[in-house]
Amino acid sequence: MQMNHSDKAAALFSQRFHCSQAVLAAFAEELGLSEEQALRLGGSFGGGMCKGEVCGACTGALMVIGLKYGQSVPGDEAAKQICSQKTVQFLNAFEAKHGSYLCRKLIGYNLASDMEREAARAAGVFVRICPQMIRTAVELTETLLGKED
Repeated sequence: MQMNHSDKAAALFSQRFHCSQAVLAAFAEELGLSEEQALRLGGSFGGGMCKGEVCGACTGALMVIGLKYGQSVPGDEAAKQICSQKTVQFLNAFEAKHGSYLCRKLIGYNLASDMEREAARAAGVFVRICPQMIRTAVELTETLLGKED
């Protein structure tokens, strides 16, 4: 039985992959990447690029959007415009649901600080909050991939 995107992302995150890796890898094969390639590609984006910036679940989703809609041919302004529109739609929808798309605001800790990262881990935010962010990112991505504008 094949897992859906949300289940696959949740399973990967539970194996201690970053949120960015989990979201990207959940969609990878249908977009031409192997799971291994997706896990490697998403490896630097977890925890808001390890600095509490844009949520890794969001960056994983944005990589999926880029794989589906991104410009790959010089001068393909239509693809560039569609990809940008989908990116903004995704970020606006995520922010509307959770109040931000910045990791440090979502989890309440600044991961750029070793001390705060340890405090976040001790408080259980990666177990309590991050799975919700991953689920939202996957659901919004599925919706956007289904909308052919």
